[in-house]
Amino acid sequence: MSAYIVVDANVHDPEAFKAYAEKVGATLKAHGGKPLASSMDTESLEGTWDPARVVILEFADAAAAKGWYDSPEYQEIIPLRQVAATDSLVLVPGL
Repeated sequence: MSAYIVVDANVHDPEAFKAYAEKVGATLKAHGGKPLASSMDTESLEGTWDPARVVILEFADAAAAKGWYDSPEYQEIIPLRQVAATDSLVLVPGL
């Protein structure tokens, strides 16, 4: 069953974020991850959630998603993201 990582991303240093952006794609590919959406153009239909940017990543299953997140390759670049952005990530199993 597919699984998704949904990211609420608030990039506060776009120049510094480039270092992360240049490397994250290879880590996703190595774990079968696929970006489905990435946009600052979101519309709240209900409630108060107002994300700066939403990113949705698809994986074959939850184990693959966790494998990507926990991988040494991804763990190595997390500090690049954290210095440039404030993010929240959630893992959502597919139906």
